Amino acid sequence: MSTLKPVGEFGSKAWGEACCDASLQILAEADLTADINWAFTEDYTHPPARLMAGGRTHAGYYIMVKNGQVSAGDGITEEALALPGFHVQIPWAFICNQSGALYGRQGQQARSAAEGVLMAAITEYVGRPNPFSYPLNSDGKPSGLLDPVGPWPAAVGSALGEGGEEGNGLHNIAASLQMASPEFADLPVTGKRVPIFSEMSDQQKQDFIALCGVTL
Repeated sequence: MSTLKPVGEFGSKAWGEACCDASLQILAEADLTADINWAFTEDYTHPPARLMAGGRTHAGYYIMVKNGQVSAGDGITEEALALPGFHVQIPWAFICNQSGALYGRQGQQARSAAEGVLMAAITEYVGRPNPFSYPLNSDGKPSGLLDPVGPWPAAVGSALGEGGEEGNGLHNIAASLQMASPEFADLPVTGKRVPIFSEMSDQQKQDFIALCGVTL
């Protein structure tokens, strides 16, 4: 971890490819059996135009285990989306800044709680439910977690999360590879870098929800 340097902004091609390289190295050492068919995709919507240079169609990346064989890459593939797993489609601005924070389990809980507060504040400000226009999941509720949902295979989850409490694991690797994005330079944020909507100026609130792709 101490040798890692930022390579690109959250959602950029350089950052995504570096995350993929790290995940491939980690999973190469894992005991993955041939019956594992699972995928991880994170699709960051409404990214800044600068991140989409070169004809990119998605800001995000995927990790796929198919018949026990691992692949990963920049972008989102239909093959990966078809597998059960962890599939997220969420506005870039909503999770960009805090994704650069280093943390373990307690830090993840603090981040999630602050994101819940942020979502509630945005919903109240916009004045309608589901401000991000999430699709309905199998329970009929709007969610950025897309079907088909599948539990993390034990071998995959333990490998990618190993050492998370000591500052290692894929999340902390990805955070260490992330460069700062200028949109967050002046925003009020929590200790885990989650934007604090209630402390933003009126202009900051308008700019932030627009960055999330929300129209009033």
